[in-house]
Amino acid sequence: MASKRGMNVDLNSVFEGAASQFRGLNPNEPGQWPVLPKLMTWTGVALVVVVLGWFLLLSTAHDELEAERGKEPTLKADYRNKLAQAVNLDELRKQKLQVEEYVTQLEKQLPGKAEMDALLSDINQAGLGRGLQFELFRPGSVVVKDYYAELPISIKVSGRYHDIGAFAADIANLSRIVTLHNMSISAGTGPQNTGSTLGMEAIARTYRYLDADEIAQARAASAKKAPGAKK
Repeated sequence: MASKRGMNVDLNSVFEGAASQFRGLNPNEPGQWPVLPKLMTWTGVALVVVVLGWFLLLSTAHDELEAERGKEPTLKADYRNKLAQAVNLDELRKQKLQVEEYVTQLEKQLPGKAEMDALLSDINQAGLGRGLQFELFRPGSVVVKDYYAELPISIKVSGRYHDIGAFAADIANLSRIVTLHNMSISAGTGPQNTGSTLGMEAIARTYRYLDADEIAQARAASAKKAPGAKK
């Protein structure tokens, strides 16, 4: 019993001594505090710094992790697409060659600048060959597109119904691309009209390819018109 009482007295004295170090502490003079308050204060500050740093780092790492997880579906889809392309690479190359050949064939149907006069003559001769009377044959202004130029021609012819139909078929069968738009057929007018004569008005559009300089100019014009282009 005496030993237990002695231990209680010793513990009480230890706690009392520790507690006495926290009495009357001046918060403005921490350098003059006893050892135990200093030690506990610095330990608490260190713990707070470690905890705050841990949460800050963990929060940043969590955000980065979520961002990378967000990229995962896109990366998977890109991987599948590239894998499919790699598997079908030979077939894609064959298709590319076929497309290039097709484009070359289409380009051959487009005349150049020097051939436009001959094409206009072919259109005129197609009508005359069918016995049609040209009342109007007026080329308009050239419209430059990205890779080709378009020339509209206002035409007005008169003749028999079957001859007008044959003329339209001849236009479609020209070696160069010529299309007819806004076609309008009406009864013929004039003193020589026999009752079987019809009149046809239409816009014939011919196309030609652009040379290198025209392509460069067309692309520069498109770039200027594009949204966000510098002025």
